[in-house]
Amino acid sequence: MSSETIIFILFIVWGIPLGYYRSKWRKMVYKTDSWLINIQPYFWRELRVLFGNINLDNPADRKLCNFYRWYLIVYFGLLFLYLLLK
Repeated sequence: MSSETIIFILFIVWGIPLGYYRSKWRKMVYKTDSWLINIQPYFWRELRVLFGNINLDNPADRKLCNFYRWYLIVYFGLLFLYLLLK
């Protein structure tokens, strides 16, 4: 098996829970429990929270923010490796 195939498989496996984490993230950012937030095209507020313009007072929200940052860094790192090896 080539390294490109291994990276692709890791990318797919790592991306499987992305929908769940993104849903949780958007519900926290927009302070709603509605599932409709997942299909709406808003993203400016979540980018501002993700990159630090908005202060999070709740420790659980900060923990989720740090986890989501880490998750996305690994996700885009795998994408970059895959594109680099392709």
